[in-house]
Amino acid sequence: MTAPPSRAGLALAAVCAAGLFAISWGLLHLHAEAHGQIRDTPEYQAYGEGVVHGEVPYRDFHVEYPPGALPAFVLPAIGSPSEHGYRSRFDLLMLMCGIGGIGAMAAALGALGADPIRLLWALPFAGVTPLLLGPVVLTRYDFWPAALATAALAALCAGRDRLSFALLGVAASAKVYPVVLVPLFVAHVWRRRGAREAGVALGIGLLVTAAIFVPFVGLAPGGVWDSVRRQVTRPLQIESLGSAALIALHHLFGLGLRVETSHGSQNLAGSLPSAVGAAGSAVVLAGLAALWLWFARRPRSQETLVRVSAAAVCVFVAFGKVLSPQYMIWLIPLVPLVRGRRGLAAGGLLATALLLTQLWFPKQYWNLVFGFGGYESALVLARDVVLLGLVGVLVWPQTATRTG
Repeated sequence: MTAPPSRAGLALAAVCAAGLFAISWGLLHLHAEAHGQIRDTPEYQAYGEGVVHGEVPYRDFHVEYPPGALPAFVLPAIGSPSEHGYRSRFDLLMLMCGIGGIGAMAAALGALGADPIRLLWALPFAGVTPLLLGPVVLTRYDFWPAALATAALAALCAGRDRLSFALLGVAASAKVYPVVLVPLFVAHVWRRRGAREAGVALGIGLLVTAAIFVPFVGLAPGGVWDSVRRQVTRPLQIESLGSAALIALHHLFGLGLRVETSHGSQNLAGSLPSAVGAAGSAVVLAGLAALWLWFARRPRSQETLVRVSAAAVCVFVAFGKVLSPQYMIWLIPLVPLVRGRRGLAAGGLLATALLLTQLWFPKQYWNLVFGFGGYESALVLARDVVLLGLVGVLVWPQTATRTG
């Protein structure tokens, strides 16, 4: 059971995990219909129908997301289906993206030479994550960039450096967070194949990203800039670690807080939340810089690459001033790739964070927003603290007897 599986064994494990994911996805619909949902699909449908009817995104209508997200919105809108029809198509598309992410995980594990025991842990875990996280996975497009980012990591582990940067460019064009992986990818290729190959691979990634952005920048530079500006200047979202800490102070000491809706989310308003959000952003930048520098000085190791990639995304999620429930999807195909006891501990923490998220979202979300409900506030704080623990597990120094 410690020898790497054959290609047939790896493919069989991936197919079984994909089937488990599909079953979990189907079962989740029963829970979703029973408890209601907070959907983003109406907004997605408006974007998709605008494109189908010949309108130009960012110029003729505002788009909150980067251009690489548009395929996820437009494909279900072809033929102008009803609202229910659009939701069903989008649901199926995200199911396919989730299965694609599992395929990318299997490819990464194969490139890492993972043994069958590791496969039997990582892939089935990913297969049940829809049930762990809950209905939010059905109405958000985040499995699209998550699958692309994981495919990029798998390609890099397999030695397909240029392909990996091209995929990473598409992923970053769909959602910005994969950008945190770029310095890790560059350092890995540089150490393994030299500065020239690292520069070529990075150039390919930048060209792919430019090919996606430039047409929209040319047609609507103001609209694209406004979309970027709105994301960068978002206030402290109510589910973030900073907000959870302030709400805890509200319950313990009566700290006055105020909620405002803007930038597509509910946020804490005022000078103190703004300062806490700025501090969180500074922590994210400092944490990422520390991870990048540490990895650049490490000996070449694919296992270390996988672990630090998961850690970088987790730092971005845990300390950022926005922590929407769908951000948890970004971690699903990355954390289970970490090997050994560290990987098992990280997976357990991720499962706990997913379950804690489902306990309050979406059913109890408005109790948090309108009144800072004690139960909901405690769950959000607990989830955010568990994510801090996950960061700690991923970055904890390796023992001298192991590498990666």
